[in-house]
Amino acid sequence: MARANGPRPAAGLLLVDKPQGITSHDVVARVRRGFGTRKVGHAGTLDPMATGLLLIGIEGATRLLTFLVGLDKTYTATIRLGVSTDSDDADGTVTATASADGVTDAAISAGIAALTGDILQVPSTVSAIKVDGKRAYDLARAGESVELKSRPVTVSRFDVLDTRRGDGVIDLDVVVDCTSGTYIRALARDLGAALGVGGHLTALRRSAIGPFLVSDAVALTDGIGAAPVLTPARVATDVLGALTVTEQEATDLRHGKKLAGAAERVASLPVAAIAPDGSLIGVLERRGADLKSAMNMPEEQP
Repeated sequence: MARANGPRPAAGLLLVDKPQGITSHDVVARVRRGFGTRKVGHAGTLDPMATGLLLIGIEGATRLLTFLVGLDKTYTATIRLGVSTDSDDADGTVTATASADGVTDAAISAGIAALTGDILQVPSTVSAIKVDGKRAYDLARAGESVELKSRPVTVSRFDVLDTRRGDGVIDLDVVVDCTSGTYIRALARDLGAALGVGGHLTALRRSAIGPFLVSDAVALTDGIGAAPVLTPARVATDVLGALTVTEQEATDLRHGKKLAGAAERVASLPVAAIAPDGSLIGVLERRGADLKSAMNMPEEQP
């Protein structure tokens, strides 16, 4: 994408409230056009059916995305018990139905308790996980059999906010706090299976990623290019914590030198190195008793 004559877009993190019906890649494409740069990436996808928070890195801030993808996440969702689909969500084809009229609140609570904490979860077949170099959803849509291995995830909160019964189904509005890589669709599927009636997701909204909240996000409008971004220093500090360095130390880090004996100056690593002017120098990691930049930020250009 050719940038129009004008200043380079400021590096930063854009919080976007993704609308329903478009992919995360669609959001990236809109942000690229709006900001006039191809240096745009995101930390963690959302299905087209889902809405909510996407973290979009712009220019040099794309280098921080690797530190954001593994952050814990919070979702609100609606699970429908009594209907199963081939994708475990409302975008799929119904594969089975069973009356949920006999499912008690106590049974639901027990099923949810079994899916809370450290669990092994088999991701949904229609997912972006790669199998032999190909996306699982591409294989599934091509009619190929897809077997995904279970993997450990942690669901620290799985609470029912509201329960609605009628027409042989039960709709549960829930809130879930979980580690990165947890599939809420799979929670709906597994809860329905445990209750013997099947289940799928009818709504999903991501409300938080680590310290970042959807309430602070902007809508994906035609004016997205004028939306405010969080500075790399703010982002790195919020996620990693900060070590303020001197001008000389900042220069040394930019030239690939170590900070001798500096490991004792921080409580945890990695940590963001912040220059006296408040800018982000890079992300530091331990080298014995020293600290060295594992990732330097490019200096801002006019």
